[in-house]
Amino acid sequence: MTAPTATAAPTRATGAPAPSSARRPALDWRIRFAALSLIWGFSFLLIKVGTEAYAPFQVTLGRLLSGTAVLAVAMVVRRERLPRAARTWGHLAVAAFFLNALPFSLFAYSEQTIPSTLAGICNATSPLWGMALSLVALSEDRPTRRRVAGLGLGFLGVLTVLGAWQGFSGLDFSGTSMALLASLSYPVGWIYVRRTLAGSGSSTLALTGSQLFLGTVQIALVTPLFTSAPEGFPLLPTLAVVALGALGTGLAVLMQYGLVEEVGPTTAQMVTYFIPVIATAAGVALLGEQLTWNTPVGAVIVLTGAALTQSRARKPKS
Repeated sequence: MTAPTATAAPTRATGAPAPSSARRPALDWRIRFAALSLIWGFSFLLIKVGTEAYAPFQVTLGRLLSGTAVLAVAMVVRRERLPRAARTWGHLAVAAFFLNALPFSLFAYSEQTIPSTLAGICNATSPLWGMALSLVALSEDRPTRRRVAGLGLGFLGVLTVLGAWQGFSGLDFSGTSMALLASLSYPVGWIYVRRTLAGSGSSTLALTGSQLFLGTVQIALVTPLFTSAPEGFPLLPTLAVVALGALGTGLAVLMQYGLVEEVGPTTAQMVTYFIPVIATAAGVALLGEQLTWNTPVGAVIVLTGAALTQSRARKPKS
């Protein structure tokens, strides 16, 4: 997510080398790919369960604390060094806001009023926003007919999911808008990271761990201002928040590193297209959320458009 999808993005954008492994992983990459899809796909269900007992900012804080703890342990085990330059920490603070603090909070707030299935599908629009923004912000990212067609097709899918022909009847505008803004926040952060942190000299794990730490600090400063201390710590919502951070924001990043290193970023990135499918199935099967025909149909259109926006023109043979 999670952008799920979210914390994994700096892995592609920073230009720093991913941590190398000395031996071949015990589990086949396909098994780890499936596990990663499940972890990020279930993230939206976990957010929904967490917000039943905790305020959205508290869910985000717990998520970032758990995720940071996992990456901190990984950094100690691999003897990674923290970035030293103050300028790097400043850029990481901005990245933490757009890639962690802001989207995590927006998704948590949105799921107070919209189903987790809809939040998961909104998350799938990140590649569409990213393509639109990169055409403006990244001069080397040239548009092609296929990618422009994918952009148009993707947003047609969004309108289908939202039921535009019905006048958006029954749609919660505030919750849906927050979920879409969260999805927009990810590519804003990715582009910023790509422009400012490429060639920083630190490993991707060190950058991402530091970024999560700064996101935790940001949310820790804001949470007391807008929430009161919880009266209790119910077991299921608490476990959901811890799992959301430890698995979806910590372990998943490490799994993504391994996949990128073993099968390449293109194949590893395909996990993005399984997330809304799993999020929808989990919301319907485990939370009893209602599903109308336009939601899965629109999701398929969104994913098709997103796939087209990620395509690249073939280089002519010499």
